[in-house]
Amino acid sequence: MTAGESFEQLVEVIRRLRAPDGCPWDREQTLQSLKTYVVEEAYEVVQAVEKGDTEEHREELGDLMMQVVFQARIAEEEGRFSIADVASQQAEKLKSRHPHVFGDVKVKDSGEVLVRWEAQKLKEGRGVLSGLPASLPALMMALRMSEKVGHVGFDWPDTASVMSKLDEEVAELKVALAEGDMAAVEQELGDVLFTVANVARKAKINPEEALRKMLARFKARFDHIEARLTDEGKSVADTPMPALDVLWEEAKRAERGDIAGQR
Repeated sequence: MTAGESFEQLVEVIRRLRAPDGCPWDREQTLQSLKTYVVEEAYEVVQAVEKGDTEEHREELGDLMMQVVFQARIAEEEGRFSIADVASQQAEKLKSRHPHVFGDVKVKDSGEVLVRWEAQKLKEGRGVLSGLPASLPALMMALRMSEKVGHVGFDWPDTASVMSKLDEEVAELKVALAEGDMAAVEQELGDVLFTVANVARKAKINPEEALRKMLARFKARFDHIEARLTDEGKSVADTPMPALDVLWEEAKRAERGDIAGQR
């Protein structure tokens, strides 16, 4: 079966589920009710990629694709657009933004491609920061926002410059904390987090992924502590901090590789 035939089959299955004699649950869904599912499926795709599980990756991509087709079907029922409109518009957008592939424009590297991409969006009447959904996780938003303005030259010259800015922001946070001004603390903490996202960008590291991996390590280590204390008939709450530190270091040693601890 070709890619086109497989896609048509999925479109037909969704149409059938939404038919008057289709599935009651599917027929009850709206664009509003599906919002949670499309976000959930996208995260499950990311998780499958991180795990390196080919079968799971394929399945989760299918679940995400189903959400796209499902929403397009509802929109078509409302007389707004169809899945064909979605695919056609996206194809045309990609062709217009890749003149170095579909035209005679020459580019030297991926960096120039990104600069031209943003320039093309400006020609289309869209601002540099347009298109970023407000629902993005804040850390991811910080990364994407700084990437976009960086592509048009609004950026620190190097990593050292960002690190200096981070030192400055941390110092301002310390002052706000010492003064007990919680509004200032919130503002300065936001500045610190945004600058950290820029440090990650300069280092070519996705801060969202870095934090997710750190949290996975933290959970594994804390689970180790709980398991060891349970074996001894104890709990975390009843164990003094020095003893917990010993177990934390034990958990770190049990990990594969030489990973610096987080505390």
